[in-house]
Amino acid sequence: MGKIVISSNITLDGVVQDPDGAEGFELGGWFHRFVETEDLRDWAARETEELRGVDALLLGRRTSEWFESRIQPGGGAADRVSPEWADRMHSIPKYVVSSTLEPPRWNNTTILNGDAAKEISELERTVAGDILVYGSYQLVRTLMEQNLADELRLVVFPVVLGSGLRLFDEVSNKKPLRLTNTRKMGADLVFHTYEFVRD
Repeated sequence: MGKIVISSNITLDGVVQDPDGAEGFELGGWFHRFVETEDLRDWAARETEELRGVDALLLGRRTSEWFESRIQPGGGAADRVSPEWADRMHSIPKYVVSSTLEPPRWNNTTILNGDAAKEISELERTVAGDILVYGSYQLVRTLMEQNLADELRLVVFPVVLGSGLRLFDEVSNKKPLRLTNTRKMGADLVFHTYEFVRD
């Protein structure tokens, strides 16, 4: 039985929108603007370690396309993290929830285009280890609403934006979580791990 793990970069006030500034959000680009080189070095090491320890990726269409375009040579993401991370992103099985993306262009990719909750539940039954969810905020909301997420990992960036798309926007009911780990990364980043508490 697999475990679905949501992993996200987030501001102190919960904003996840446009961390690299590519979407044109007026407050975007916060990922690099408020941290030091030491912070990003620790962040990259954690990202690589995390990806090394999972068995599959679960992504929404836009996040899948974003990663696919940036992990190619010259795309920028591999330089930001590590060559090992980029190689693992290419080789790991990827499952993309989308009714419009076909055929998959990224190697080792399977499209989930039916009932999302049903297909993800089946995926949990067939993948033995952790299934990592990067970005994919509409998908994240579905996972939380359907009680399909098992763990939440947040890297908190030291900035309050005041507006923007937040990770927990539109959650219809309370979601109790239990803190299982917290640690400082670099000078200003904090990494938290939570388990979703099942009723």
